[in-house]
Amino acid sequence: MERPVPSPKKVIAITGKGGVGKTALTAMMTKKLVESRKRLKILVIDGDPAMGLSPVLGGKARRTIGEVREKIINSARERNTGIAVELDYLILETLTEEEGFSMLVMGRTETLGCFCPVNDLLRSAIEKLVKNFDIVLIDCEAGLEQINRKVVQTVDELVIISDPTLRGMQTARLIKKIACQDNMLPYGEIGLVLNRVKGQATRILPLAEKIGLKILGLIPDDENIAEYDLLGKPLTGLPGNSPGLIAAGEVLKAIFSQARQFSP
Repeated sequence: MERPVPSPKKVIAITGKGGVGKTALTAMMTKKLVESRKRLKILVIDGDPAMGLSPVLGGKARRTIGEVREKIINSARERNTGIAVELDYLILETLTEEEGFSMLVMGRTETLGCFCPVNDLLRSAIEKLVKNFDIVLIDCEAGLEQINRKVVQTVDELVIISDPTLRGMQTARLIKKIACQDNMLPYGEIGLVLNRVKGQATRILPLAEKIGLKILGLIPDDENIAEYDLLGKPLTGLPGNSPGLIAAGEVLKAIFSQARQFSP
């Protein structure tokens, strides 16, 4: 009987400003991990209330964290007992099993206002679930909110993705600053991925070096990704020779390079 490979046990959070390609990178990394045939238990978390990751992965959430919160509130109104017992069950009920990975979706609440309570519940769900998986990929909400609120804690690798623009790099600098501030996140490493690179990378790389961000990889401008996005097709269907997908595999190699535990 074939024995499973040693478990990398990595929690990887992907963050950056809006529109830089966090969801696409998460989806492509998921595809490469699933296809690596390493028999890994993979959890993919959509931490964005816009819920864009599910369709990109070709899945559909059974229930979101936001819906769990609404159910808890409704249960509390009806009766004040059993909520703590139900919470673990309700969180498990939000997991969707896809081919080769499990998925958890943050979602939103029915009430108006900020997403702070849902973020708090998402943090609790992450803490309860990560120990049951070998690799956890978290597609974070755009910007700084989930870093500020410590939604992603005990992160082994904080991956900041940016387009090759000054604004993108300014956000990357702020994320790094907040993550390092007073040891806010007990992270292992922080790295930068540049997305939709054409010929601009050489002008941005010195800025990344000045900020103190190691480069995990460069994702080229990929016509296949643009076409799949336009047609609403899951990126899990990308052909293996897609430049963006190949580059996502190189990012994973860079993340796991020290342990040498992953080779797509």
